Amino acid sequence: MKRILFLMLLLSSIYTFGQSSLKSKINSKTESIDQKVIAWRRDIHQNPELGNREFKTAEKIAAHLKSLGIEVQEKVAYTGVVGVLKGGKPGPVVLLRADMDALPVTERGELAFKSNVVTEYNNQKTGVMHACGHDTHVAILMGVAEVLSSMKNDLAGTVKFCFQPAEEGAPAGEEGGAALMIKQGVMENPKVDVAFGLHINSLTEVGKIRFRSGPEMAAADTYTLKIKGKQTHGASPWSGIDPIVTGSQIVMAYQTIISRNVDITENPAIVTVGAFNAGIRSNIIPEEATMIGTIRTFSEPQQKLIHRRMEEIATNIAESAGATADLKINIGVPVTYNDPTLTEKMAPTLTALAGKDNVLSAPLATGAEDFSFFGKKVPAFFFFLGGKPIGSTIAAPHHTPDFFIDDSGLGLGVKALCHLTVDYFEKK
Repeated sequence: MKRILFLMLLLSSIYTFGQSSLKSKINSKTESIDQKVIAWRRDIHQNPELGNREFKTAEKIAAHLKSLGIEVQEKVAYTGVVGVLKGGKPGPVVLLRADMDALPVTERGELAFKSNVVTEYNNQKTGVMHACGHDTHVAILMGVAEVLSSMKNDLAGTVKFCFQPAEEGAPAGEEGGAALMIKQGVMENPKVDVAFGLHINSLTEVGKIRFRSGPEMAAADTYTLKIKGKQTHGASPWSGIDPIVTGSQIVMAYQTIISRNVDITENPAIVTVGAFNAGIRSNIIPEEATMIGTIRTFSEPQQKLIHRRMEEIATNIAESAGATADLKINIGVPVTYNDPTLTEKMAPTLTALAGKDNVLSAPLATGAEDFSFFGKKVPAFFFFLGGKPIGSTIAAPHHTPDFFIDDSGLGLGVKALCHLTVDYFEKK
């Protein structure tokens, strides 16, 4: 019995030493390429590309992965790049994802690597900017690929590096993003077991990590509502059916869905009217009014309830006015959901890496993330990485011209994805 206990302790100490040694290698290698990762980020930031048009970004990524001896597949979902690194030992397949696309935003800051790219978007001239930090995600995952490929023989599994286009949405008339990558087989050959991803956050200090178990970011749907009335002279409204008044009543009634139909003790929800268009002249009541907007929810039952109530409200208010309502809801991005079992298993990895005081609970976020599509296929874990300068009291939110990321914290992102990968291989 004593001999068995001794062997168990010996094996445990060998495993612990092996893990510690591998983690030390990861940390040392990450620190040695820190400036390279920052340089990649700044180059990508200075040369941003919109969704499904990330041609040069994809070329840069593919060339880097090939230089590391990683098997590379290009032009997945238009511009996506997938790299496969097979470890020296058999084991599970971990997918690591970074999104590549920028936004139609004109950068206002005065960085040395500021974007001066200009393009036409929706028939309007605009600047192009990495105003959501996808440049940092690409640089981090390129760094992870370099670190893990340098210790390939020590890995007990396979890593699939997924560089994804069009997270912010594909151009009109095109498919794109995570959904298209999945449709084109990114989760197969080899079959993915689990997915990890991160998002830089301009409102969280460098060195800190945030996440939550279960629902983390909202499902995002869009809708179009057309109200058809009867056109008439503005001086004789009784001769027609006013779609503007009818639409206004619907706008106000939609706000009662959240206040009176949704159980807000369970999860928050949002119904927003983003635009209301009708008419062309002051003395004409038009025939039609159109509104568009977004819906944010954190569960499928909640989503279905809101969709049903929107249809009922629009139909019945329009009918009461003698008008008709045509509501079309586009089901968009699902809830970003951190698998509770996986989150519980991997949380200690981030705590050990960043320190207990630097790993924080994230509140529910009403923003959306198409990483969620990966989480519909396999258990997934998604966390936020701090990008705000330490001690700063002012930070611009994402998707704004003044958005800023302190790239001194990118190394923690590289280490985090590496540590999660090797720990999952061993814990699996």
